[in-house]
Amino acid sequence: MTDPYEVLGVKRDASQKDIQASYRRLAKKLHPDLNPGDKSAEQKFKELSAAYDLVGDSEKRARFDRGEIDASGAERPARSYYRDFATAGSDGGETYRNAAGYADFADGDDVFAEFFGRRGGRNIRMRGADVRYLLEIDFLEAVNGATKRVTLPDGGTLDLVVPPGAHDGQILRLSGKGGAGVGGGSPGDALFEIAVRPHPFFVRDGYDIRVELPISLTEAVQGGKVRAPTPSGLVTVTIPRWSNTGKVLRLKGKGVPRRQGSRGDEYVVLRIVLPDQRDEELERFVATWEAGKAHNPRQHMGIKDA
Repeated sequence: MTDPYEVLGVKRDASQKDIQASYRRLAKKLHPDLNPGDKSAEQKFKELSAAYDLVGDSEKRARFDRGEIDASGAERPARSYYRDFATAGSDGGETYRNAAGYADFADGDDVFAEFFGRRGGRNIRMRGADVRYLLEIDFLEAVNGATKRVTLPDGGTLDLVVPPGAHDGQILRLSGKGGAGVGGGSPGDALFEIAVRPHPFFVRDGYDIRVELPISLTEAVQGGKVRAPTPSGLVTVTIPRWSNTGKVLRLKGKGVPRRQGSRGDEYVVLRIVLPDQRDEELERFVATWEAGKAHNPRQHMGIKDA
């Protein structure tokens, strides 16, 4: 059975943060959606998910390191010293291999009853393993919410609801969609870790959103109304007269939804952009604009013009 640390490409003393980083890096490379029809990548992704389910969980990892569970997450059987040297009992069976030999322990409602009553009779009931997946979504899908149809390694599909306001690294759990249980045990869960792709111009800051909005020189000087993007669509904003690059406009309630129903804000940072093509009329005006020549925008930095 493959060592989970080897599958994840980390040392046994690696931190949980390093294990998570390695898993995410490999999962992005091996995910079935990125390798359609590649059975080798699919198998490696299954092994990677199983390894991360084990050592990515600090409690399971500690139990694995102590030898209490194996690399598949299954309980290691207790050492049967007495059973190794079993002798014939009065009923013709082997005293230590006959579950009846532990009947007195099984009567009690304690750890001995659990161990000897079930395990002594080999009636082991175990919950199935949780299975981890990496789900990449667009920035706006994370902010506004979405329903994603995902394909599982076995070829099955299911619809996963991404709640509004989902964030990078968030785990979505689907109960009962993981590995099968043992001995009638319940199945494990499917855990989807969200990876949010960056947006061309939106940047998330907690529940707020920041966006840089280009404006023309005329709009900066004279002010006016322009259209600005938000996660829910375009809105009209008012540019104050004589606005400089770096001026911030606040759009209340246009940010990321919170669980209780409110939303963060959007902060629009203005940036003056000159035309791509040279404008000779503008150049002539600037050449004769004495006030503009006298203005030193670097004065606050202690820099004087030469």
